[in-house]
Amino acid sequence: MNELVVFTGNTLPALIDAAGDDARMRFLEFFTANIRNANTRRAYAKACEEFLAWCSFAGVPSIADVQPIHVATYIEQLARENSPPTVKARLAAIRHLFDWPVVGHVVRVNPAASVRGLRHVVKKGKIPVLSPDEARRVLDSVDISTDIGLRDRR
Repeated sequence: MNELVVFTGNTLPALIDAAGDDARMRFLEFFTANIRNANTRRAYAKACEEFLAWCSFAGVPSIADVQPIHVATYIEQLARENSPPTVKARLAAIRHLFDWPVVGHVVRVNPAASVRGLRHVVKKGKIPVLSPDEARRVLDSVDISTDIGLRDRR
């Protein structure tokens, strides 16, 4: 089970430990049962670990004591140092993290649910669109003397 959860230390964050056994179990279940993709698990673990460390530094005693103002302040601070997609991803991880303690009745409400993220809209994709002339050249380059070429030309 240890290989499913990615933490920099050997112990759980202090805010989780302070909330008791139910909080510890819900926290571990969040990463083991809920997130299947290893890369997502690693990214969420990093985001959650950083947020919970920030909360500890800010004087929040337990995960049950985190309020929307804590999440909003943290997101504002992140926005000064990171790109909008990074901030949105971190907020998504925090929101998702708090869903599990809410369902497990460790926390009454999700403090991140009411926090608005940064607005970020991608107007131009990374893949260029072919012009009509380029598309015609691609289609004309298909060898139609074979069955496969006829299929590909369609």
